[in-house]
Amino acid sequence: MKKTKDSISDDYEKPIFRRGWYIGFLSLVLVSVFALSILNAAKLQIELDRSTQDYLTDVTSQLSRDIRDAINNRITSLVMTADSFSQFTQNQDTDTMSGFLNRTAQILEFNPLIFFNREGFSVSSHTDNGETPASPEDFLKLPSVRASFQGSIQASYIGGKSIFYSVPVYRDSGVDGVLVGVRSKENMQSLISSKSFSGQMLSCIVDSQGQVIISPTDLKPFLQLEDIFKGEENEKVITDIQKMQRDMNENRSGVLKFTAVTKEELLLSYNALNINDWFLLTIIPADIISSGPNQYILQSFVIIGATILIFSLFLFAVFRFYNAHKRQLELIAYRDPLTGGLNNAAFQARYRELSKNMTPCTYSIVLLNVRGFKMVNEQFGIRTGNQILSYIYRVLRQHLHEDQDEFAARGESDHFFLCLKEHSPDALQYRLNDMIHDVNTFYNTDLPALSLSFKQGACLADDPDQEITLLQDHARIALQSCGTDIRHSCCFYDESLIQSLKMEQELNALFEDSIENRHFQIYLQPKIGLRSSRLEGAEALVRWNHPQKGIIFPSDFIPLFENNGKICRLDLYVFTEVCAAIDRWRQEGLPLVPVSVNLSRQHFRDPNFLDTFGRIASSFKIPDKILEFELTESIFFDNQQIKTVRETIQEMHRMGFLCSLDDFGSGFSSLGLLKEFDVDTLKLDRSFFLNMSGQKAKDVISCLIDLSRHLKVKTVAEGIESMEQVELLGSMGCDMIQGYVFSAPIPVNEFEKRYLRDQP
Repeated sequence: MKKTKDSISDDYEKPIFRRGWYIGFLSLVLVSVFALSILNAAKLQIELDRSTQDYLTDVTSQLSRDIRDAINNRITSLVMTADSFSQFTQNQDTDTMSGFLNRTAQILEFNPLIFFNREGFSVSSHTDNGETPASPEDFLKLPSVRASFQGSIQASYIGGKSIFYSVPVYRDSGVDGVLVGVRSKENMQSLISSKSFSGQMLSCIVDSQGQVIISPTDLKPFLQLEDIFKGEENEKVITDIQKMQRDMNENRSGVLKFTAVTKEELLLSYNALNINDWFLLTIIPADIISSGPNQYILQSFVIIGATILIFSLFLFAVFRFYNAHKRQLELIAYRDPLTGGLNNAAFQARYRELSKNMTPCTYSIVLLNVRGFKMVNEQFGIRTGNQILSYIYRVLRQHLHEDQDEFAARGESDHFFLCLKEHSPDALQYRLNDMIHDVNTFYNTDLPALSLSFKQGACLADDPDQEITLLQDHARIALQSCGTDIRHSCCFYDESLIQSLKMEQELNALFEDSIENRHFQIYLQPKIGLRSSRLEGAEALVRWNHPQKGIIFPSDFIPLFENNGKICRLDLYVFTEVCAAIDRWRQEGLPLVPVSVNLSRQHFRDPNFLDTFGRIASSFKIPDKILEFELTESIFFDNQQIKTVRETIQEMHRMGFLCSLDDFGSGFSSLGLLKEFDVDTLKLDRSFFLNMSGQKAKDVISCLIDLSRHLKVKTVAEGIESMEQVELLGSMGCDMIQGYVFSAPIPVNEFEKRYLRDQP
């Protein structure tokens, strides 16, 4: 079953949502968001763990260095004490030796200091509690003390309660005894205490076999390590424990993560002190750094979850609303509210569907634009204008072949797009002419019967894969290339049009440089008085002589610059050059004749444009009534424009300029314009003189000349090419002749030589 041509068809108006697609998409969004959130949280946790371990390594490395430096400083101090003490050993004066040891022990914070010699003599400083950690006999049995009798400096411990240092005391180049310095457990615990990690760090010093040398204030976590390690089942932790054992045997440092009996995740750092086989063990909670961020991560999950829930509810509400108003949304998206038919979006969507199975070189995209539709709206009102547009669309639709998938749409304003199954320019032109003819019948309507003309642009759809927007742009370019030709002819997009556009772009690019370097040259065409047979004026024309491009014809650049507004700049350039030439004539004492310059309609967009021309003329001290502006009929659009032009002409006269009406009779001019405008000269278009053999043509020309004479307006006949025309116009009373019969436009210097300097 065929669809009606103006229906909003499902084959090119796909609903935005389908239930299954909506649910699948929403599920995918939810899963993706959660997955990305979990992945991000996992990566963040890994990074926090790594940062915690790095920080722990930095802190414990510094702590182990501090402990090692403290022990080495004690040993150094003890060596220096032993050197000083050797002077007392010969006399074995107990009081003197004891006094020295007491003073030194107090300064160096040993508790106590003990001296032994080989004969079993010993003397010590006082202790804080009167007790020593071991008897002299027990000290002498310790391997480290015996080693010191052999000249070795030692550090060792006694039952995990104290650390002692033993150094040899030399006399007469031999070891006379051993000086032992004992550090209490409390003093040693101050070495391993740290303010880092908010006081949650515990440290102890052990040897490579795990024997505690210096215990922390709370030894319980370290005492549980053996049980924890033996009962560990996690393969990674087991591997890390084995690595830790190898590292400690090989005097290397590292970090281990494990789970305590309380199920708390802990980090254990082991650092070699490089003193005997001692290691600094440090334990901190694994989440000591990440506990804070973990709370924010949890909050983020809650926020994301709530956002997703709210978003899902919102989408669900939109989905329900869309289903309830689906038809209304389709009409809004694809229906032209003015014509009730397809809009441009629907046109594009339908063409895309059609092109999927389209045979190449079978269809064309056409753009129609109603000429001067603004005048229709101003004359009959917007409402009537809209009714006329709707009527045009209905007539166009009636000419479409429904069975061949042809369709039409109003693009914007007074533009209509057609997709026609035609690929022959002649056949396409025939159908368009038929459509326009039927539009102008205004059959069976109450609308005003107007004579509408259309600009027509078409692009042949040779390639089905070509995007419709590009085809529409091509049709629009073709339409714009039609210019002001009012005939019902369609302009087709082709390579020659592309070349023309490229040429226009090139000319635009050359314009500014040519203005600055004076590539635009002024030519003057004389106006010869029929009564005097002498020069009575001239018209300034412009020629473009580019050093690389050569001569560029006015027909190639004047319409282009009219369209893009650069004509105003060019008019000012020509005006300035003419003023410079007249100023030179005046200074050289040559006769001055009125010179007319063309004035584009584009200037009238600026109500004060004459001020610029006035300043230029004043700067060259041009006398009044020597410069003349030529206005063409195309300036007069409507009543408001006529009022503006009338006021402008009055201002020209006040400023000392003359004004002429150019190309009179070339368009749809009215004799009423002569009544409205106080012009000085009427220039009759050459179209009047193409065929002067008929009596009616002669009568029309004679009447216009008589009318101008009665209005005290001079007449100039343009485009005169034969003396027969000159004689006939002279007999009718025409004032001046401008044409090739006397002279083509010539450069200014040649004009001066021929008409100003060589005059009798």
